[in-house]
Amino acid sequence: MIKWLKDWARIIKQDVHALYLASRDPRVPWYAKAMGLLVAGYALSPIDLIPDFIPVVGYLDDLILVPLGILLAIQLIPPTIVAEHRRSAAAAQTRPRSQVAAATIVGIWIASVTICGLLVLYHLA
Repeated sequence: MIKWLKDWARIIKQDVHALYLASRDPRVPWYAKAMGLLVAGYALSPIDLIPDFIPVVGYLDDLILVPLGILLAIQLIPPTIVAEHRRSAAAAQTRPRSQVAAATIVGIWIASVTICGLLVLYHLA
């Protein structure tokens, strides 16, 4: 069971890297690039939309949202390009990092906390 999970995690990691590479390819349509960058940016971001320390829900985004996003993005990219970038990702030794995605997630958290704070103030006042 553990070996299966490790293999699955490795495949997901390689697919995210392949999406990142495909999103920079000029042969890929703009909407597929946008989806690929969104998924890859979220998956590679050091900050999660739902933090992992929240029981159960914290890991659901990693276990459900990322694989579904990968499936959607891969459907939007031509199969030959996906295969080419999967080979490149499998051969790569480093993984890309997305500071823009991390900043976006931090911005979403700050906006969420601000909105919640304003709602609490509004209802208490």
